Amino acid sequence: MKSLKRSGEWGIVLLPTKGLFFWRRSFLLKLILINLLVIAIVIWLAGVSVKDFACLLTKQYQVMGGASGSLFDQTMQFYLIRAIILAVIVACILYYFLVRKLILPLQNLGVCAQKMARGEFYPCQEISADDEIGRLISDFNHLAVKLQQTEELRKKMVSDIAHELRTPLTNLTGYLEALDTGVIQGNQELYHSLHEEALHLTGLVEELHQLNIWESKRLGWNELQIIPVEDVIASALKSFELELDHRQIKVEANIQAANILGNKEGLKQVIANLLKNVLKYDRGGWVKIAGKPVNSVYKVVVTNLGQPIPENKADQVFERFYRLDSARNRKTGGVGLGLAIVKEIINQHRGEVGLISREDEHSFWFTVQLANQEKEK
Repeated sequence: MKSLKRSGEWGIVLLPTKGLFFWRRSFLLKLILINLLVIAIVIWLAGVSVKDFACLLTKQYQVMGGASGSLFDQTMQFYLIRAIILAVIVACILYYFLVRKLILPLQNLGVCAQKMARGEFYPCQEISADDEIGRLISDFNHLAVKLQQTEELRKKMVSDIAHELRTPLTNLTGYLEALDTGVIQGNQELYHSLHEEALHLTGLVEELHQLNIWESKRLGWNELQIIPVEDVIASALKSFELELDHRQIKVEANIQAANILGNKEGLKQVIANLLKNVLKYDRGGWVKIAGKPVNSVYKVVVTNLGQPIPENKADQVFERFYRLDSARNRKTGGVGLGLAIVKEIINQHRGEVGLISREDEHSFWFTVQLANQEKEK
């Protein structure tokens, strides 16, 4: 004990002892002591019961050989104490090795968690058991894989943003410096080129802004409204009507009426991004939009002819900044965020997105929850 004076008052502070330190830090020690206490109580109660019952019998019947009752009590007590001590020792040995085997995976899990905190996303060693500890390690490994993927995507996104910004900024800086120093004279073609570079930067920043908005929204079920899906699709098509006519792209719509749970502005943006994708890559002069209920969801499919997409790249088109054109030529596409925004919005609606490719014909599809089905749930 140690006296401590604070704010004019005297108090007593108990310094932590070595035993208390191990009690706080060792889960294995806690389990052993708690179970030893339980075992000792059970054995003691059983021994006392047996002893009392034996003593009761000695009072009713004569002990063999004329042994006195006190001698019988002493002998019984000696054997009971010896049995208790032996049982506790054997229990300690067995319990230590058995519990230690259970604690080792948790200790390894702690080491892996420390590595993860340092940025080393390595899965922990799996165990064959399917109990709570096995499931915990499996969930931890799944988390480690997801964090590793997120970290790789973050690094890739930073690299892609730097690549997307470098070219237009270099062009703008070079032309403006040349104009400022009088190396070149301004003309309509040059100003048009500079305007295109500025529009590209504006589009990139706007799509990044939209993606960030939807990633931070996290729509809850109470934020989703019951809306007629045919009205959402018709409104989106109406806003692209002039541009589709100008590009001579025929639209064939087959939309079945249904009420869905969703965010109207978000779903309009999904349709708009898919139609922008059609305008960028169209090669057939037509687009088909179909929508119908499928089980408990409503499925929308946008189909057109475009540039070939390899089968092994079908899932990657929804990733950020992904482009089929490895040279990243802006004349053949945008910045690679339109489909990533589609995926994020549909994920917010608890739906799914996908792509089905048949040579040059591509069908982008997504699903959202039907209002009636969700109400029944």
